[in-house]
Order: sequence, then structure tokens, then C-alpha cells
Amino acid sequence: MSAAFGQLRALIVKEFKEAFRDKRAMMVAFSMSLLAPVMIMVLSKTMIKELVETPPVYAEIVGAEYAPKLVKEFTDENILPLSESKEDDLRIWQERGIKITIPETYGQDMVEGNIIDVVLNADYSDKPSLAPIRRIKDVITDHARTIGYKRLVMRGVDVRILQPLNLVEQDRAQPSSNAMMISTMLGLYLLMGAFMSGLSIAIDSSAGERERNVLEMLLCQPVSTTKIVLAKLSCAASISILSIVLMLVVTSITVGFVDLSKIGATFSIDAGMFIALLALLIPVCILAAALQLFFSFQAKSFKEAQSTVTMLIMLPAFIPFILMFIDDRPLWLDWLPVAGQSIIIEDMFKGLAINWTAFAFTSVTTIALAAVLVMTLAQKLKSEKVVMALS
Repeated sequence: MSAAFGQLRALIVKEFKEAFRDKRAMMVAFSMSLLAPVMIMVLSKTMIKELVETPPVYAEIVGAEYAPKLVKEFTDENILPLSESKEDDLRIWQERGIKITIPETYGQDMVEGNIIDVVLNADYSDKPSLAPIRRIKDVITDHARTIGYKRLVMRGVDVRILQPLNLVEQDRAQPSSNAMMISTMLGLYLLMGAFMSGLSIAIDSSAGERERNVLEMLLCQPVSTTKIVLAKLSCAASISILSIVLMLVVTSITVGFVDLSKIGATFSIDAGMFIALLALLIPVCILAAALQLFFSFQAKSFKEAQSTVTMLIMLPAFIPFILMFIDDRPLWLDWLPVAGQSIIIEDMFKGLAINWTAFAFTSVTTIALAAVLVMTLAQKLKSEKVVMALS
């Protein structure tokens, strides 16, 4: 028993030495762990800034002299004439070309109670223009509503008749649920990190070793193919787990630089959530490593493994992305590997109670699936067609 364990330990040490010897592969493995949290922080700060702050909007206002009160409403909301833009911003706003046209008959139509067409001309497909367009539309809508209310009051009509029902909204969501942009991105990156971090290590230890004739020499030794596969699996899965740990640690630090209180949200990864996330993702890392090794050994060359395996492995990594677009998710998805873990991660970030039964079931199922892949691969390595890439 001790000799068998000694062989396995020696194989694992050999795999780790080769993995850490390839600095480029290690850099690729951990790059997502370092870059993803920084991207989340930058995107979150940018989105919060767009939601909360009201930077100046410059638009060409034609006929401003006909509607001074409306123009004052624009000014109060920091929507200013293009002529008042700073020299540095002038080119940008000229390219956006937002134009508001107020008709000459504005005053006369207002007196007669006619409907007045205020024309907003802009490129609605231009993403940077969407927020300014929304702000201009809000000002015009509010101004029109205020005028309508005043007309009713002047005619002795109580404006409350326009709102016979008052909707009282009671949001049951936890404060952490409001940080959806962070939790969605982090959940997606965590699962992608589990699948992608150990990819280069797995390909190098399978297709790479075969091209260097190391695999053939290894299989000539009195060692079972199961131990060889387990050693390679341990190395690739460990790299993925280290990457996930690094991603969680860096995210815990970087999220502190995002002022979520501006949108009434909170988000933090405490010790309990850290451990639960890690326990949930470890089986995914093992399954990902098993899939990478399985498909890498089916490739005929290192280059083929890099191209085909990357595409195949990306499919399960995109499962959480697909789940985002399913509004009415069937319950059986909670019990599937990867999909179940993705849903539980989402519940954790929302502050909801964890379904521990689904937690345990998906973990056991994921490990069982990885075990089947390991046993199948170990059996395949006994065939010369797989070892020599003849099939």
C-alpha cells in the first residue's frame, strides 16, 4: 500500500515540477485570477458613475428662446447648449450630434393648449449617447407632466384623479442582491477560471508529453495508467483551485474600492462565503481537469489539442452565461453539475439560503463524473492507438 502511494506521490511531484518549470503556462493559468477582479472593479465603478452622477450633457438647442422655462429645466439637470462646452469636449459632443428642436409656435401652441412637437435628433444606436438621450427625455417628460397638472389645477380639477391607484413597492431583495453586476460577473469568472486556469497545464502534460516522447517512456514503467492519470489530474486541478483561491482573495480586496453605497447595495466575501464557494468549486475544478485531459489525449498533436480542447472546454464554462437568459429555469437544472453550482453561487451572492441538498448532490455528481472520465482515460491509455495518436 505504501509503495503504491509512493509511486503516486512521485508522479504528482514530477507533474508539479514540470508545471512550475513552464513559467509561461503558469502565467496564463493565473492571469485570469488577477485580471478578472480588476476588470470587475473598473466596470463596477464605471457603471455606478453612469447611474449616479450627472455629468454635463451638451446638445444643440434650436429655438431655445421660444421655451425659456424648458431650457431652464435642462440647465438645472446639467443639460447645456453645445456652445457652452469646453474646448476639449467640443469635438466629442459635435460627433454625437444631439439636437433638440423647439418650434417657433411653442408659445402660441402653449397658450392654445395644442400638442407641441419637440424634436430630439440623435443616433440612438450610439452607446455613449444613450445616457444623455435618456436624461433629455426624462426632463421633457417631467416638464410636460408638470404643465399638464397645472392646466388641470387652473380648471379646478384635482390632479389626484389622474392617479386612482398608488403602487406601494416593497423590495424583499437583500442589499447584496443590488450588486448584481458584481455578483453576475464574479460568478461567471469563477466558473470560467475553474475551467480555463488548468487548461495549459493539462494540455502540456498530455499532448505535450506525447510529442516529447515522455508519455511513452512513462507508460513503459511499472506504474498503472490510473496513477498516471490521477497524478496529471491532481496537478491540473490544483492549479485551477489555486487560481480560484487567488481570484477570491483579490476580489475581496478590490471590491472594497467600489462604493456600492451609492446604489444602496453591499457586497463582501466573508470567511464563511469564501469556504463555501471554495468547497463548491473544487469538484468543478476536478471535473474541468478530467475533461481537459480526456480531450487532450484524443487530439493527434499539441496544436490540435490547443485548438479543439479550448473550444470544447469553453462550452461548459458558458453554462452560467446561458442561465442568465433563462427567466423560468426548470428545477432539474439545480441538480446538474456546473449548472447547479452556478445557481448556488448566484443564491450565495444574493444572500439567499443555500440548498445544501443540491450543494451535496451536485458536488458528488461532479466528482463521480470526473471519476468516470479518469477510469475511461486510464483504460484508453492502455491502447497503442491513443498513446501513439493513431486513432
